[in-house]
Amino acid sequence: MTSTAKACVQIIAAAAAGLGLRLWFVQYYATSDTSDSTFYIELAWNWLKHSVYGFPVYGRLTPVDMRVPGYPAFLAAIFAVARQSTRAVMLTQAVLDVVTCFVIALIAAWIAPRESRQRVGIAALWIAALCPFTANFTAVVLTETLVTFLTAVAILALLETDCGRAVDTEDAGPKMAKPMRWISAGLVTGFGTLVRPETPLLLFTGGLILAAKWWKPKDWGKLVRAGVWLAVGLVLPLLPWAARNLRTLHEVQFLAPRYSELPGEYTALGFNAWTNSWLWRFRDVYTTQWNLDDAEIQIDDLPSYAFDSPQEKQRISDLLDQYNDTLTMNKTLDDQFAEIAKERNERHPFRRYVKIPLLRCLTLWFTPRVSLLPVSGHFFPISSEWENDRGDFLTTLAMVAINLFYVGLALAGAWMARGRPGWALLVLFIVVRTLFFTQIETVEPRYMLECFPAVIALGAPVFARRNQLSSTGSG
Repeated sequence: MTSTAKACVQIIAAAAAGLGLRLWFVQYYATSDTSDSTFYIELAWNWLKHSVYGFPVYGRLTPVDMRVPGYPAFLAAIFAVARQSTRAVMLTQAVLDVVTCFVIALIAAWIAPRESRQRVGIAALWIAALCPFTANFTAVVLTETLVTFLTAVAILALLETDCGRAVDTEDAGPKMAKPMRWISAGLVTGFGTLVRPETPLLLFTGGLILAAKWWKPKDWGKLVRAGVWLAVGLVLPLLPWAARNLRTLHEVQFLAPRYSELPGEYTALGFNAWTNSWLWRFRDVYTTQWNLDDAEIQIDDLPSYAFDSPQEKQRISDLLDQYNDTLTMNKTLDDQFAEIAKERNERHPFRRYVKIPLLRCLTLWFTPRVSLLPVSGHFFPISSEWENDRGDFLTTLAMVAINLFYVGLALAGAWMARGRPGWALLVLFIVVRTLFFTQIETVEPRYMLECFPAVIALGAPVFARRNQLSSTGSG
């Protein structure tokens, strides 16, 4: 069998394995009853059937801008063919995620030396196809599968610009005119922004790389032109959404409200500031942020490090008692939480601005990614968990080990491929996105899935031969 035939067999086998894994998750672990899933489905169905992008408020179907419209549009397109079938959505996502695996393979091949591109690309395809974390999210009605695909395509588009080139060199094959490369990267990012509003972090990453590359005054013109073309591409997909918001809601809104609030709805910024002064574990989100204005928040459910003294604990207990009486966080209570947050941050600025973000990094990257599985995710105390439910413990342990494998593979591959064209874009994107989400109150590990195209592409060079990785070139 020729090398080309062997490569084709590998590609077909990886695609089949990847699709099979995703269909297995859809068959056995499908879910559409999360609060976000229900909201997206309702937005899509109302948009499709009533031509209103909104949901009932006080019994009246009301236009809203609480979510950007990309994912509801994706759902509505599927519902138009398959009615309100969430299974059809999941099957579509399973296929789309396999396509994402091929895009990741192209990214990995792009940053590899010419001699090892095929080997590295096929390795990346297998690693992506067998990733249980991205596969798992095809079985839920959430944005992750779609935005990960668009993020991967945007990364590939940016690699074709100066963000992915050490010097301007000629590659084999046709090349687009330079402005069109910038605009294309911006366009794909713009469509991704309509699915998840933080997607422009990728363009911000590209901007940092260009600023480092073109820092000399003689290059500032190139920097400005690149920024303008990227901005044009980014804004074009957002214009219809912004125009709709201006016409329907009489407001200038290109994305969505920061806290997904309705017009005039109170946002508990003080309470958020207080939780930001101590919260770093994902499980604490359930007992605080996700209970706010919906259920009681019990002082005994909070960890000891949420308080700096018995007096502070009593103050917070009194405030929570008042909140629990009405299940409403009003401005008076919220201002008092803000004052406590200010005092805590002034006493321990290192904790707020260094320690907690670092701990949140660990949560984002090393929490067992089992939130969509019928698994507790509890690992400690080991002896107790082992005795209580060995199956649950072993599943959690397996997911921890797989996660460590992917992260370790990325670190090793990044070290081996350091200095390659495009390497900085992938590494810096992971860093920028991670730092951004350390500042978000709900510290959800699923927000790191959009980094996995970069993680896998960086890890794939581990499977190249050492002498091939030592090659230099433009990529």
